Amino acid sequence: MDGFTRDGLRFDVHDHAAAGDGAAGDARVAVLLHGFPQDASAYDAVVPLLTAAGVRVLVPDQRGYSPGARPSGRRAYAVTELVDDVVALLDAAGVDDAHVVGHDWGGAVAWAVAARRPDRVTSLTALGTPHPAALRTGLLRGQARRSWYVAAFQVPLLPERSLLAHDGARLRDALLRTGLAPDRVDHYVARAREPGALAAALAWYRALGVPRAGRSGPVRVPTTYVSARRDPFFAPASVEATARHVDAPFTRVDLDAGHWLPEHRPADVAAAVLGQVRA
Repeated sequence: MDGFTRDGLRFDVHDHAAAGDGAAGDARVAVLLHGFPQDASAYDAVVPLLTAAGVRVLVPDQRGYSPGARPSGRRAYAVTELVDDVVALLDAAGVDDAHVVGHDWGGAVAWAVAARRPDRVTSLTALGTPHPAALRTGLLRGQARRSWYVAAFQVPLLPERSLLAHDGARLRDALLRTGLAPDRVDHYVARAREPGALAAALAWYRALGVPRAGRSGPVRVPTTYVSARRDPFFAPASVEATARHVDAPFTRVDLDAGHWLPEHRPADVAAAVLGQVRA
């Protein structure tokens, strides 16, 4: 498959067949969810490691990142919509349940899918992103300082204009300062400059204020949490609190790494996912 539709929106999907006969069943399907301001290519180095191990891999360009799925208004990007997008992907792919993997905002979606639709999740692998309730726990212990940009992104229009001015120079500089490789920076900035792309990506942050959008509860599926000690966006208090929100077998993998785990630590990411697949 190369895409699916939901509520009139078309989502682009990269569907990678497992090596061999590819008939291992639903238990050997992985869904990889990217964050901001990435796209499916964030996992380009991870995918061949998973398919070589016999896993079918589905990597969507998520809501706001697929050109055909950029609705207007922040309500369209509430977590309930993002979860339903993943379920619609599984339905379109003919998959009953999958190993769900998420990084950055994709990690937040992965936590929410696992909490809200455990019937569709074989296991969860969260890359960097603490459980949403753990993030709230950490607000007074360093997380608020690390999440200052979330408040800045609430301002209408100005963040888009500022970040994209001078061919996206400010966005490019911000990503480089976080340690992202220059070639990846150039690619993500080019995608962000597509019509409506950055406004749609920022709508994920703005949707945090949507009333009754729902919060993610405890997770009751096997979970691996890959934390990164040098990630500037997540406070240690949030990272440490995450295990309290998993009522299932829980594995913590702590890496001496920065934020961009799929791009910079693909072997570690694949190993974490395959640990769940083989379990």
